[in-house]
Amino acid sequence: MFNFWGSKEQLGGESRPSSSSEPSPQQLWYSPSLVTSPSSSRPQTSGGQIPSHVSPGEAAGIIALLKDKSVDELGKLLTDKNAYQQFLNSLEQVTIQNNIREELRKETLHLARENLEKEPQIVELRNQCRIIRTSELATAQERLNELENQRDEILRFYSPGSLLHRLQDAMKKGDEESEELQQKYMEKEIDTAAFVQKYKKLRSQYHRRALIHLAAKTSSVG
Repeated sequence: MFNFWGSKEQLGGESRPSSSSEPSPQQLWYSPSLVTSPSSSRPQTSGGQIPSHVSPGEAAGIIALLKDKSVDELGKLLTDKNAYQQFLNSLEQVTIQNNIREELRKETLHLARENLEKEPQIVELRNQCRIIRTSELATAQERLNELENQRDEILRFYSPGSLLHRLQDAMKKGDEESEELQQKYMEKEIDTAAFVQKYKKLRSQYHRRALIHLAAKTSSVG
């Protein structure tokens, strides 16, 4: 008897005589080189194939289906691709695989439709991002630059060098005010009591600033 892949063997202890209807290699719809051994690759079909790693239980089920077929029916499976395809699709394992593949195909189509339905939302979000980049982000960047400039000005204003420079200016101004006050006193434009009070205040400020200036310079040198 011809087995499913075209070689002669016994099934269930029974043998069938060879028949003149055995297909010749020219009649087979697949290349005979594909069935050199039971473990070789199975003939491919447009609908799938029986895997070479079928379990013993699955193999026994396939053999049971082939066991009751006549030589002519088995020969037809080897020569008629449509008959082979019909038999292959009738196998439970193949039916399960086809059902799974169909479910995956439907799920893929469903996801694709959902993605297409979300396309307007995606476009809208992309436009909003573009608006934020071109307008709101530009405004925020400009405000950030202003704040950074203000920070730099404050840091410069309160830097040690700037403080020492302003302290020197204040000391110089205090000297000038003291000289002016002395000039007014010499010219009798201010009485002695007022002169002493204002002059003492100006000189106190001057010496206090001079001490701060000296301490700051000493600290910077150290």
